[in-house]
Amino acid sequence: MTDDEIRAVVRQVLAARTAPPPPAATAGPHASQIRLRMVVATEPGSPCVIEPDVGCNQCGYCVSLGH
Repeated sequence: MTDDEIRAVVRQVLAARTAPPPPAATAGPHASQIRLRMVVATEPGSPCVIEPDVGCNQCGYCVSLGH
C-alpha cells in the first residue's frame, strides 16, 4: 500500500468511529404498561379479579403485568 492509500484507510476508520451513533430504535411501551387481553372483561362493580372482596374499579392491574 502506498502512503496515500494508508492515509485514506485511516481517514475512513476515524470517520466511522467519530460519526454520531444511529438513533435508538423505539421498542414501544415498557412491558409493565402493556394491557393483556382478558377472556371476559370485568364490569365496574363486579368482583375484582385480584381481590374478589372488592368491587372492580377498572384499575387495570389484572390486565397488566402488575407494575
